Amino acid sequence: MNITLKDGSVKQYEPGITVYDVAKDISEGLARNTMAGELNGELVDIRKPITEDSTLNLLTFDSEGGKHAFWHSASHLMAQAIKRLWPEAQLTIGPAIDNGFYYDIDLEHTLTPEDLEKIEKEMKKIVKEAPEIEYYTKSREDALKWAEAEGETYKTELINNLPEDAVISFYGQGEWADLCAGPHIRNASQIKAFKLLSLAGAYWHGDANNKMLQRVYGIAFPKKSELDEYLQRLEEAKKRDHRKLGKELDLFSMHEEGPGFPFFHPKGMVLRNELENFWRSEHMKKGYKEIKTPIMLNADLWRRSGHWDNYKENMYFTEIDGQEFAVKPMNCPGGMLVYKTRQHSYRELPLRMGELGQVHRHELHGALHGLMRVRTFTQDDAHIFLTMDQVKDEVIGIIDLANEIYDIFGFKYKVELSTKPEKAIGKDEDWEVATDALREALEAKGMDYQLNPGDGAFYGPKIDFHLEDSIGRTWQCGTIQLDMQMPERFDLTYVGSDGEKHRPVILHRTIFGSIERFLGILIEHFAGKFPLWLAPVQVQLIPVSDAHDAFTKEIAAKLEEAGIRVEIDFRDEKIGYRIREAQMQKIPYMLVIGDKEVESGRLSIRNRDTGEQETLKIDEFKYRLAQNIAQKSLVLD
Repeated sequence: MNITLKDGSVKQYEPGITVYDVAKDISEGLARNTMAGELNGELVDIRKPITEDSTLNLLTFDSEGGKHAFWHSASHLMAQAIKRLWPEAQLTIGPAIDNGFYYDIDLEHTLTPEDLEKIEKEMKKIVKEAPEIEYYTKSREDALKWAEAEGETYKTELINNLPEDAVISFYGQGEWADLCAGPHIRNASQIKAFKLLSLAGAYWHGDANNKMLQRVYGIAFPKKSELDEYLQRLEEAKKRDHRKLGKELDLFSMHEEGPGFPFFHPKGMVLRNELENFWRSEHMKKGYKEIKTPIMLNADLWRRSGHWDNYKENMYFTEIDGQEFAVKPMNCPGGMLVYKTRQHSYRELPLRMGELGQVHRHELHGALHGLMRVRTFTQDDAHIFLTMDQVKDEVIGIIDLANEIYDIFGFKYKVELSTKPEKAIGKDEDWEVATDALREALEAKGMDYQLNPGDGAFYGPKIDFHLEDSIGRTWQCGTIQLDMQMPERFDLTYVGSDGEKHRPVILHRTIFGSIERFLGILIEHFAGKFPLWLAPVQVQLIPVSDAHDAFTKEIAAKLEEAGIRVEIDFRDEKIGYRIREAQMQKIPYMLVIGDKEVESGRLSIRNRDTGEQETLKIDEFKYRLAQNIAQKSLVLD
């Protein structure tokens, strides 16, 4: 049997060798660091036997799959410790998530931060015991007997809900075991460093009609230095929290009168408008035409689009004149109607229509989070109507546009290709063609990408852009989705070179994802210290006394004439206080105007980022500002 490794080398083994044994055969060090395997593109446990010719990628903690297995194992470690401390606790689910893990627990005792310390202490004991993590299966009957004997009623429900032909698997360590599909690492002793971070409430199955459970979040690493680094980043993230900075910088607010519906203040609107104007100018250069579609459309449209069957639980509804309407959760169907208003020729394709469209989606109250998770937001959508043979070049063009825009903000990014989900519309062969088209575009660009099986949109596969911010966190923002379903459902056509009608395909895509969420990311990315072109206030003028007010107003007028956003602090407060206030507001340039400035006509200018001061004439200062803004520079000159 041949096994092809990631580097292209081929090794021969007897059928039945496990992923772990392959790693061990290569080197002991690799075996110690292998957390999981990627076998023929599928994430598998290190204990997985290989029975036929295969491709194998050995996953360490540095990979997404490796982290997943490691953090999943850490959730089990935590659950075992909780069961030791509170044997009456009932366990539900404990998955790995993007940054760590959690476990939802039904426990009468209300956990406290002090309890988290007790759990950590017990986890350390288990790590010292170094229990081997064992995989085994049970029949449905034996699995139910196990759940009953353990008093795990939630596990009973999970077992009963498994398909009849499902393999019912368990992972055990020491005296404890859990119903689990894996994957997991080899031994609990590999979990060298961990921290339980927070407590939260969570309804079973996310349903408010069910019992509220206690959710414990944690993080773990193979090395203490990695944990220390992560906790440092976490502290930095707290300082950058967009909700905190949004209030301090007077950008936006949230109110119980409209949970999940952001209120943008004047300074926040400057940010928003600058972002939207930038979006418009960049898209105009690339041949996009802007449209606007209604915020509410009748239910028949959403049935036709497929959203009724596949997205109804996330939508808001109302009734007008006895007819049912839905507030749009997506802009797509409106774009389809705009396309249908007239016949199109093949010469027009690709036809690029962009929309900054406000959408509404129902989110549970507990899931709301500042600008990051809201109930209304503006998607920077575009719908591109084209032929299948144009897809590759068009996707490359979108990637190029995304590159240009993300570079303006200093973002690096990773790419994922997501394939057909369980809940989907359309024929398998259409999905295969669409997925291949996106893959070809990525490979033509020479881009590294991660395959994300089963996470496509319900109507087509997609490419997702995950941006990395200034402190190393990633955010899913842009997306490119290839759709062969809606053109069929809306009977969209174009006239080909043969004079006959043909069916186009559609690329749905965003760059920002949503204006609101992207603004939240920018606030945290820049820690409120926006580049000059985005800063709500670009220059703060501080007159020393009333005697300097007239000259200060003259300077403000000259700057405003040049399109510079200026504020004057006329408050009857001490100079030191007003300077500190300007610093707290993170304004790029501060000018204190006193006798010296009035007499000389030269300005003393303080740079926010460097703290340095220099003296310039007003025209020199205006020119420098204009150049920095035009270049959309990330640094102040």
